[in-house]
Amino acid sequence: MRYLDQLSRRAVGCLLGVSALAIAIAPARAADTVKVGAVLSISGPASFLGDPEDKTLKMYVDKINAAGGVAGKKIELIVYDDGGDANKARTFATRLVEDDKVSAMVGGSTTGTTMAMIPVFEEAKVPFISLAGAIEVVDPVRKYVFKTPHTDKMACEKIFENLKQRSLLKIAMISGTDGFGASMRAQCLKVAGNYGVQVVADETYGPRDTDMTAQLTKIKNAAGVQAVVNPGFGQGPAIVTRNYAQLGMSGTPLYESHGVASKSFIELAGPAADGVRLPAAALLVGDKLPDSDPQKKIVVDYKQTYEASTKQPVSTFGGHAYDGLFILVDAMKRANSTDSDKVRDEIEKTKGFVGTGGIVTMSPTDHLGLDLTAFRMLEIRGGDWTLIQPGS
Repeated sequence: MRYLDQLSRRAVGCLLGVSALAIAIAPARAADTVKVGAVLSISGPASFLGDPEDKTLKMYVDKINAAGGVAGKKIELIVYDDGGDANKARTFATRLVEDDKVSAMVGGSTTGTTMAMIPVFEEAKVPFISLAGAIEVVDPVRKYVFKTPHTDKMACEKIFENLKQRSLLKIAMISGTDGFGASMRAQCLKVAGNYGVQVVADETYGPRDTDMTAQLTKIKNAAGVQAVVNPGFGQGPAIVTRNYAQLGMSGTPLYESHGVASKSFIELAGPAADGVRLPAAALLVGDKLPDSDPQKKIVVDYKQTYEASTKQPVSTFGGHAYDGLFILVDAMKRANSTDSDKVRDEIEKTKGFVGTGGIVTMSPTDHLGLDLTAFRMLEIRGGDWTLIQPGS
């Protein structure tokens, strides 16, 4: 019995020793990593946004870690799929803060999911770099919220700039009623007068609508329409584009938003997409940029890396994730820290960052850091992107 008691005591001692070792190792391992969250619309109606964002983040986090990490730590990327559902996005944001204890967040594929998550990260004081398009993400400026895509207001201004150059000043609008479409419609109406543009017809469609013939027929019959602008993203603009051609309206220029800046739009719209113009990032026409363009190397390298890894065509949406991740990483390097507040301060000090979306210079009053020159005007010809020269 005495022998058994001694054996039991030794076993307990060993277990306690192992437990103590595990406890000692766990914090050490935690100290060697920095947790970065991502809530993306990988599935669902906005998967054309979330899927390339997800692939981009995972691919480049692996590359960063293989090169030694950042600020002495490896990045632990924690990704959740909200399916385009704002309520799920908020739930995942709360989980990232309360359970996963992330130091920063790169994600938010849509305006709706982003706006649902903002209060969570603001309250927790966690830097949040959104990948959504609407200006309301960063206007008004919130201390911990930033974004990488060009805003819907900028898209309106770039389109109206081109319309003015072409003397096409009487337009119709047909807008999606989703968060992005509604926001861009409001921004276009707000800035139209600055360019002498008059909106003579104004129609909308829902995110589940499968035919916009009725709205387009009204536009076709409206007097004086010289061009049509379609604020929206997802399948809606592709349907609008097909219906546009079916109604014989192709003689009237059609402009889409940067929300359709992927080959999937061209595939969905088919031959009807030819002649459509839209503002977009340089990424889509990287090989067509002059060698002197400061973005050329970045966009060409990203395109080649993404397409070689995924066997899919590049889109500007994955590019937004690339920019968000490296703005974050650069901020951590400058701070030589992964502390959330120190990183937030350095993100806000980002200056001259060359990304796929443009050259970014942020400030306390500008949490985007892009101006109108970051947009290129493109036209779809023969199923591909063509760079429109200024004044054309």
